[in-house]
Amino acid sequence: MKPKLYLETTIVSYLTARPSRDIITAGHQQMTQEWWDSRRLDFELFISQPVLQEAGAGDQEAAQRRFKVLEPIPVLELTEEVAALAGALVEEGPLPEKAATDALHIALATVHGMDYLLTWNCKHIANAEMRHAVTAVCHLRGYEPPVICTPEELLGE
Repeated sequence: MKPKLYLETTIVSYLTARPSRDIITAGHQQMTQEWWDSRRLDFELFISQPVLQEAGAGDQEAAQRRFKVLEPIPVLELTEEVAALAGALVEEGPLPEKAATDALHIALATVHGMDYLLTWNCKHIANAEMRHAVTAVCHLRGYEPPVICTPEELLGE
């Protein structure tokens, strides 16, 4: 059985964006493409309605490229449990109110039992300083959070 992986919006955004002139962004784009080409099939991928909403924002041509990649990926259900955990991550956890959608991504991946949450959002999701508090909030509610990581950390051997 393949590990289950929640694909957060930044991954598909970096995967489908035109090459950036910013060296760090360009590196993330290249790493994302490498992960997609070499490791994607090793996982059972999932997305959510918030991923689709974020992917549809902005330039419509870019949104269509993102949607084309996301189309075959199953969409996780937004449940009351997901909403409650997302609320707790903001109210009791380390995430600020403005990061409510980021809390929703974490809650979706956690409640649905994902093994991994793949993201380039290192401000509010893949943030080592917040990880312990996120884990604590999840554990208090009886959930085991996924491993939250970037494509670089999930390239394998």
